[in-house]
Amino acid sequence: MKKTLGILLLALMTMVGVAPAAVAEAPASVVIEDTAGVLFEPQLVTALENINFRAPTKVVIFTRNGKKSDNFNEEVLRYARALHPDWLSADGQKFADGLFIFAFDPVGRQVGTYMGEDRKVSLSKRAAIQDSARDLFRDAQWTDGTITGVKKAAKLINQPWYQSTWFFISTGIAALFTTLGFGIRAAMRSKNRKKAAEHLKRGDAGFASVSLALETTELNAKTIPEASSYGALVLEKYRNFSARYNEASVLNQQSHAYSQKELSKKANVMIVCQYADLAQELDALDDVIGDTNTLLNRFSGWEGAWDRQIRPLRDDLHQLPTLVSQLEAQGLPSTLVLNSFGPQKLAELEQLGASFQEGRITPEAALDQLAHIREGLTALLQQHADAAIDKYAKTSSEKTAMRSSMDADRKEDFHRRQPTILGSVYGWNSFYSVVSFNSGYVSARQQVDTTRSNASAGGSTGYGSSGGSFSGSGSSSRF
Repeated sequence: MKKTLGILLLALMTMVGVAPAAVAEAPASVVIEDTAGVLFEPQLVTALENINFRAPTKVVIFTRNGKKSDNFNEEVLRYARALHPDWLSADGQKFADGLFIFAFDPVGRQVGTYMGEDRKVSLSKRAAIQDSARDLFRDAQWTDGTITGVKKAAKLINQPWYQSTWFFISTGIAALFTTLGFGIRAAMRSKNRKKAAEHLKRGDAGFASVSLALETTELNAKTIPEASSYGALVLEKYRNFSARYNEASVLNQQSHAYSQKELSKKANVMIVCQYADLAQELDALDDVIGDTNTLLNRFSGWEGAWDRQIRPLRDDLHQLPTLVSQLEAQGLPSTLVLNSFGPQKLAELEQLGASFQEGRITPEAALDQLAHIREGLTALLQQHADAAIDKYAKTSSEKTAMRSSMDADRKEDFHRRQPTILGSVYGWNSFYSVVSFNSGYVSARQQVDTTRSNASAGGSTGYGSSGGSFSGSGSSSRF
């Protein structure tokens, strides 16, 4: 197989190697028409003068501040007719020979490429030139985006046939079919081994921690008061602890018995992942069992156990001022409520801790109050999420997508958080953290923005009603 691949690649290199080299030509001239005022001309001119085309080419950069609804092609043509007839052919029906125009509208978010008939490229290549600058333009890097677009144009304009995409596809098709399967398979096997190693490291850390604390966990479970509702719920989770530990032990041996070759298989990686997830789950549960026993019985060290229960909620309440000060939170009714909720509940949390410290409240009642505060925050964050989604999303499908994205982040964050008694008793959808709200909302917006951008990035080639019979080579798209 390697011999076959070598012969095919050698043949391809030979075909390319015998072709004549293209001549590099600096632009014949560079014209900057920055009517939008967004370009840094010293950097731009220097960079453009050092870009090599395959034939002397007049490079024009044109910017304008328009509207999203504008026909950008029509506006570029209108500008050329009014102020630069030299950009047009003698009969005014096409762009002048030897000319390449790179144009964009930073306000209307459109970019276009136009050229003389002797510099004409296919619609797909025009789209490729525009695509090369799109990400930079989305970040408002106007000068760098322009340079990138012109570099791409220089590569594609008058491109020799032996450097074209179709040539490499046609000559490399045999090699592709020969190697594609092997390349993908090799990459997947390597990725599987890397995943397996990560899962194994994660699982071993959790399993070692559980194993070392096995006797302590059993002793803690024996003295948890079953009369307590929290104690009973935690003990319910402990009842199959030994069976699940034995299952983790079997998975541990199985995972470590795999060779590197066997860890290249997805099915085996899934088994190692199962081992890691189970080991981490047991490690979190034995911590909760210890804290439940210590806290409910007020054994020595109960202060540390109590602090571990309130710390996640306290951290969330401290982060509320940052959440409500964000731009997207302004004007939402939920913002005002959250703004007052934080200080109020932080004071209640301090009072709750003091009451527990002085013995004026039972551990059971303290956990009840803690759960009540957490439930209140969760309800408000859910309202805030709904309001933020309604404000940003334009369609019902966007709202659904944003909610799904935020729920997924909320669930993932729940499993990453420090294990607590309340967290082990209730499910992920019972609590909502400020951290998961923030990260989930950012992810949801990015997902919607990407969908909108993809939907609006279609190319346009017409020159509008004022274009008349003009048929010059050019097109535009959105960014």
